[in-house]
Amino acid sequence: MTIGICGAGTMGRGIAIASLTAGHSVVLFDISEAAVEAARSSVMEQLGKAVEKGKLSPEAFDASSKKLTTSAELSSLRQADIVIEAIAERLDIKHTLFSELEKIVAPSAILASNTSSISIASLARVLSVPARFVGLHFFNPAHIMKLVEVIKGPRTSDEVIQTCVEFAKGLGKTPVVATDAPGFIVNRIARNFYNESQRIVMEGAAAIPQVDDLMKGLGFKMGPFELMDLIGVDVNLDVTKSQWAQFFQEPRFTPSLLQQQYVDAGLHGKKSGGGFTV
Repeated sequence: MTIGICGAGTMGRGIAIASLTAGHSVVLFDISEAAVEAARSSVMEQLGKAVEKGKLSPEAFDASSKKLTTSAELSSLRQADIVIEAIAERLDIKHTLFSELEKIVAPSAILASNTSSISIASLARVLSVPARFVGLHFFNPAHIMKLVEVIKGPRTSDEVIQTCVEFAKGLGKTPVVATDAPGFIVNRIARNFYNESQRIVMEGAAAIPQVDDLMKGLGFKMGPFELMDLIGVDVNLDVTKSQWAQFFQEPRFTPSLLQQQYVDAGLHGKKSGGGFTV
């Protein structure tokens, strides 16, 4: 298939790598020429590292390089069978994008969002054919993490869900079909992982390194603060705020003042060079 990806950031690049290594053609779109050029270099660099580690053959690397197209023109997605949106977690700009995409892609094309928390129903309401809209939530780094949430909106067709489940399996992923509830499955659980960790620190019960070390001692590969730095402290906070609002300000999902302070200070994690642990 031809997989269209909107957004050349971390998630878009990871989804591109996963799709290319599974043999799909990829069209990676972003409104910024600089972003798509940087994304292409990053994707090829990651694929090159996979060759060095013996995880990808040189022949597969060459094939992938030929199957990757980058563009700053939305019309480049015209031939895509599935278009996956991985842009900023804002309803207004996602609505604008999907309204334009629906005019460009084929009637049979699936439109998907990698949203972490925004309702699939609310995203699909701008479409004339909401039955072809679905959530495809990958986890960072998308080319490594195995889980993919396939989120069924109230008007998503069963055929689209099945196609996306098979697509995810073809990427070597483990798809889980989730209903369209705030935070879906993983982020609903994860809010408590992040928020309670921050409460512990704010109450002075433990320092950030202690919390991370203790959670890793329990078997987690990364502590909550390390993980927020990897995801992006600002991105993680946006997801928390979105879920809190969708649950009508449910107290257990209340965003942390500590996290807001870091965002206000521009300490957004690894991408900014400063955060909870960097």
